[in-house]
Amino acid sequence: MAKVEIYTKFGCPYCVRAKKLLASKGAAFEEYDITLGGPQRVEMIERAGGRTTVPQIFIDGHHVGGSDDLAALDAKGGLDPLLAAG
Repeated sequence: MAKVEIYTKFGCPYCVRAKKLLASKGAAFEEYDITLGGPQRVEMIERAGGRTTVPQIFIDGHHVGGSDDLAALDAKGGLDPLLAAG
């Protein structure tokens, strides 16, 4: 299974939606809570090409994007192969 990383903030409905989608696929993920900012927030912005919104999702180091990007990837059949590739 692929390595999935997701940067989130407390109370973020888009984060909840993305995590539910990943869980429905049986994907384990490492969650980084950046609610209070700090070095992981800076890391996320660098990795995500300057994007500051959450969630930001990475699969095997590849930046997928946010919740809408993840849902769109799944809708066109691209998520399952990425998750299985790991």
